[in-house]
Amino acid sequence: MDNVTVRQGESATLRCSVDNRVTRVAWLNRSSILYAGNDKWCLDPRVVLLANTKTQYSIQIQDVDVYDEGPYTCSVQTDNHPKTSRVHLIVQVSPKIIEISPDISINEGGNVSLTCIATGRPDPTITWRHISPKAVGFISEDEYLEITGITREQSGEYECSASNDVAAPVVQRVKVTVNYPPYISDAKSTGVPVGQKGILLCEASAVPSADFQWYKDDKRLAEGQKGLKVENKAFFSRLTFSNVSEQDYGNYTCVASNQLGNTNASMILYEETTTALTPWKGPGAVHDGHNGAWRRGGCMWLLALLLAQLARHF
Repeated sequence: MDNVTVRQGESATLRCSVDNRVTRVAWLNRSSILYAGNDKWCLDPRVVLLANTKTQYSIQIQDVDVYDEGPYTCSVQTDNHPKTSRVHLIVQVSPKIIEISPDISINEGGNVSLTCIATGRPDPTITWRHISPKAVGFISEDEYLEITGITREQSGEYECSASNDVAAPVVQRVKVTVNYPPYISDAKSTGVPVGQKGILLCEASAVPSADFQWYKDDKRLAEGQKGLKVENKAFFSRLTFSNVSEQDYGNYTCVASNQLGNTNASMILYEETTTALTPWKGPGAVHDGHNGAWRRGGCMWLLALLLAQLARHF
């Protein structure tokens, strides 16, 4: 039995070799007659006669689907005895993902189970991979992906790929959001002179994004206080002093919180004094506490040296 392999939607040609001894020919699908000689017996408009010659008897099935798969028989009647030849039609189907897990949000440390179901002929191969710069290769070659004790580094998109070499692989993605409490990554003390602009910055990572609050000692600071501006973004909070006064110096606390927890960090706004610089006196000027006396002594020495040189010439 010969095999004829076609992809879903293509046309399949079934050929039967004959000779001049043949008196009658027919094509059958299982027990149903498709064509007998030039006469069409089936009602399917997709089945057409291609050739009925002294050497070949062929039919074509157009727009093939999976239900066309199976055995087909060419029946030949000669003067001596009947004979048959069989062809098995194989229909290949591109992969298709029919079920995949929805996007998921889970707290850090929880367990995740993702599912990807696909159909196709032959059966497609399922692979999962993490879409991340640090991820290497596949993390699962199965319909199911299990992650135990998930961490924040494992958040992101997971891609399911279904392939069977019939067509290009099909892919779909699932977004996994890992929630975790705030972690303050940067909070530094700052020195600012009186009368200048001062900024305290507090950076924190968290999912969901953290809410920020500022305190000086035990007093909560709010937007709108005189000379004070609080700017909160997803991953940082900025406390700005438009004109620093003596009363602004001191200890400040940044509190970052979400529904999973909170954390805080302290920093100091301190007075930074400017150092007075000696004015520039031109090339060769010396700037230290005794430079006046040094210059006077140096000049007398240079004058004596110059007079000695002149005396040698005269």
